[in-house]
Amino acid sequence: MHVRVRLFAIQRELAGAREVGLDLPAGAPIEAAWSALVAIHPLLAPGRAFVRFARNGDYADAGTVLTDNDELAIIPPVSGGADGAAGAGPRRILELREEPFAPTILSDLGEALATDADGAIVGFVGRTRESAGTPAPGQEAEAARHAGRAVESLSYEAHETMALTMLGRIADEIAERFGVDRLAIVHRTGEVPLGEPSVVVVAVSPHRDAAFEAARYAIDETKARAPIWKAERFADGHVWVGEIAREGAVTSEPPGAPGAPDTSEESR
Repeated sequence: MHVRVRLFAIQRELAGAREVGLDLPAGAPIEAAWSALVAIHPLLAPGRAFVRFARNGDYADAGTVLTDNDELAIIPPVSGGADGAAGAGPRRILELREEPFAPTILSDLGEALATDADGAIVGFVGRTRESAGTPAPGQEAEAARHAGRAVESLSYEAHETMALTMLGRIADEIAERFGVDRLAIVHRTGEVPLGEPSVVVVAVSPHRDAAFEAARYAIDETKARAPIWKAERFADGHVWVGEIAREGAVTSEPPGAPGAPDTSEESR
């Protein structure tokens, strides 16, 4: 059987390719595909402990059996759109954008999502800063080479289809946990200069506590789970930053369950 392997960020650079075709025995698991890939590109081998796998756009473990013409994505440490058209205005705005954000993006998204029943609009903007973040596993030596230098820009790369699917799942979790149905998560791709925004979250709700909780959950889970990768660019090189991708939510308890966020009326 033939499997198409997609590589991103650090793995893409080490292999010198965005895609690799593999011919494998029928019924081979993902781990066998990884071994075959490493046989072609040995430089990928040290990254095994830090990667996750996705089969046809869904996270999968190494024992998952592959079938002919599957797409296998290798997910290195992550940086830590579609409109829903029901009701008055879109329920959700989940997008990846290459173009710079307008200065009015928070108000634009808030106006697009809010209804007359909503009393709270909470927004978050993530900006490119000059101080370096935590290097991804395997990037420590390159990070040390740039120690003490200012970051000049960020560069973002994404598995677009899978990233948008993951943002949709995060939005579903927010609706279940906090009762917030009107949400925007918009993330830049490509190069983002110093001081410019790279990600925006807007949560809209009748009550402020739910909107604050939803916005915080949205940005934290996007950073931890969406297959979006970030490189810090310096004058003479770059460093990939981030942590091993988390495949699912930390907890799946519904609102009101022990340990779940309190979204009762009394908590607002």
